[in-house]
Amino acid sequence: MTPRLPSVSTLRHDLPASLVVFLVAIPLSLGIAVASGAPVAAGLIAAVVGGIVAGCIGGSALQVSGPAAGLTVIVAGLVQTYGWRATCTITLLAGLLQLALGASRVARTALAVSPAVVHGMLAGVGVVIILAQVHVVLGGSPQQSAIDNLRELPGQLLHPHTHPALLGSLTVLVLLVWSRLPRGGWLRLIPGPLPAIALATATAWSLGWNAQRVELPDTLLSGWDAPVLPHGSLPGIVGAVVSVALVAAVESLLCSVAIDRRRPAGVPRADLDRELLGQGASNALSGFLGGLPIAGVIVRSTANMEAGARTRASTVLHGVWVLVLALACGPLIEQVPLPALAALLVVLGLRLVDTARVRDLRHHREAPAYFATLVGVVFLGLGEGVLLGIGIMAIMALRRLTRLSVRAEHLVPAPEDGPVPTRVHVVVEGTLTFLGVPKVTRLLQDVPPGSHVDLDLNVDFMDHAAFDAVHQWRLAHERHGGRVDIDEVHEAWYERAVTGEMSQPRKTPPSARWWAPWANRRRRSETELDAPEVSPAAVLLAGVREYHGRTARLVRPIMAELAMEQKPQHLFITCVDSRIVPNIITASGPGDLFINRNVGALVPRHGSRTPDDSVAATVEYATNVLDIRTITVCGHSNCGAMAALLAGGAEVEHLPGLSRWLKHGNHSLARFLAEQPSGTDESPLTRLCKINVMQQLDNLLTYPWLRERVESGEIELVGLYLDLQSANVEILDRTTGTFSPVPAEPVPDEPPHPRTLT
Repeated sequence: MTPRLPSVSTLRHDLPASLVVFLVAIPLSLGIAVASGAPVAAGLIAAVVGGIVAGCIGGSALQVSGPAAGLTVIVAGLVQTYGWRATCTITLLAGLLQLALGASRVARTALAVSPAVVHGMLAGVGVVIILAQVHVVLGGSPQQSAIDNLRELPGQLLHPHTHPALLGSLTVLVLLVWSRLPRGGWLRLIPGPLPAIALATATAWSLGWNAQRVELPDTLLSGWDAPVLPHGSLPGIVGAVVSVALVAAVESLLCSVAIDRRRPAGVPRADLDRELLGQGASNALSGFLGGLPIAGVIVRSTANMEAGARTRASTVLHGVWVLVLALACGPLIEQVPLPALAALLVVLGLRLVDTARVRDLRHHREAPAYFATLVGVVFLGLGEGVLLGIGIMAIMALRRLTRLSVRAEHLVPAPEDGPVPTRVHVVVEGTLTFLGVPKVTRLLQDVPPGSHVDLDLNVDFMDHAAFDAVHQWRLAHERHGGRVDIDEVHEAWYERAVTGEMSQPRKTPPSARWWAPWANRRRRSETELDAPEVSPAAVLLAGVREYHGRTARLVRPIMAELAMEQKPQHLFITCVDSRIVPNIITASGPGDLFINRNVGALVPRHGSRTPDDSVAATVEYATNVLDIRTITVCGHSNCGAMAALLAGGAEVEHLPGLSRWLKHGNHSLARFLAEQPSGTDESPLTRLCKINVMQQLDNLLTYPWLRERVESGEIELVGLYLDLQSANVEILDRTTGTFSPVPAEPVPDEPPHPRTLT
């Protein structure tokens, strides 16, 4: 695909962005080349090729490619083993392998490598870079391995060289100060590495300090020789090519995905297969010209995006600027002290050890793979460390796939003079394979002979070994006078194995969500159940049948646990209005809410002249028997009871029972008439509906025994309001008497419901 020439409007954004990326790329390219043990010019060649070639061919418009810190350890090892020219050949061959992978359209397969392993690898590389470059900062020379660098570090710290150490410290200080400058300031437009290296270079030159400097050839490609074949075992060479190709590919693709998620509007999505082709072409050309291996670099890509780039022109132009500088400003680059570049790499290595990633991985229980990869890269080598991390992830994945929970409880205990319990409930959850057979059989063997066993198989898979173990135990248990009832919550693995019907279970056609009204559901039969000729009783019974066919088997284990006792924590008082479903608006299930529903969600006051004990009885039982901790009064918009109160009860005069009941709402009406409108555009009915919630909470406090428990903090009162049209729930702040949206998350270090509500 031939890239289109950028327009003037896009160049207005891309040109400044290219200069920013150029300023970031120069010091990093030089430093990575030094850390890799390669000629300094190799870093500039890789930056030029990565910018121009990968920028033109690659599939990500904003990604910037060049020499990457993640490849430093690999390249340093290759240089020591095969020499620089042979390393260039390995880079060329790795590029050709990437081209083949890109043509095979397998780019997304590379993303199957766990991020825990990738980030662990980068962190390990960061530690290796730090251990090596600290020696350069202190005026010494890095050793051949991280272990040797670690062993020699104490002696180096005790006897540092003054000038290199001061230059390195100055570089780190400038980087730290620059990172703390205000984001809106004009100085932040200049990338921190540039002033840090520039100041260290000016200091070393003006004071005449003794420190190693960058050495460049007369021209960028002077002394160029064709790449030579590496000498060594064929498996070792093939492994080196594959390592460079895959590590560079995975790092580039992950970088591309990360940038693609944050791309501005109007920027096309990344094509990962095309990106792999661009990386392959860049590495092939870079290796041929004598440059470092190339990969997508997150630091430069982020700088490119934040600088306002809109197209790939920014990436290409940054490569052009590097080429111009390398050809025209060689003497200036040769004044850069190596300790300053080493200090820059130490800071870069610290950034590779991203502690935020550790917190995320720990949340997903993948931190062991991260740390295993990190330690393996540092002490064993890059390839060995990555393989170790992949092995740990494979073990963790296998463990998750075979995770099994087995528990048993005696639902009906044995009498004191009886030998065994009469009923036992056993629940098996997870994936039931041969690995879980010992755990299951150990528990089943402890089930007393002759007992009645309810066995719930809540498993997503059961292999033949597991089936045989369960089936043989069942037969033996029933031979000894016991009884076994097996319920399968998911697919009927056991039943199909017993009947010999092992074909894949048919998928049931999708139906409407369980909370949708009957009128909105599409029935399997041709006749609509809510048609005029179908009675309401038939609709109800059809719902019960649907429950039995689809839902009962799913909730049966929960209901079995709750069958003997309920332990709700919340009393929920709300209106009888059919549009309010408490379990939906609170995302609760069986056993969570103790519910009282009445017309208007009213709570008769203590000692009311119109006696009604139904609500008081509910509150007494909930607080004194069930030990409820929270009482919620939930009102709603367009409440018919509140509308009747506003109309003075004229609309319900012909309903004597309802008229007597609505007298309990007179306090709400009086409060409504006494309070001035808040100045909002709420209708009178909406105001009364909300005031009614506040009044019913006050009515609860008229019961002396309940008020004592609320004031002592044993019970909490909560007011909710459901707006039917928006389906949003608001919560009452009783200190201000206002309703506000429920917070997305609880405030840290405070309970979910603020105490101001009580």
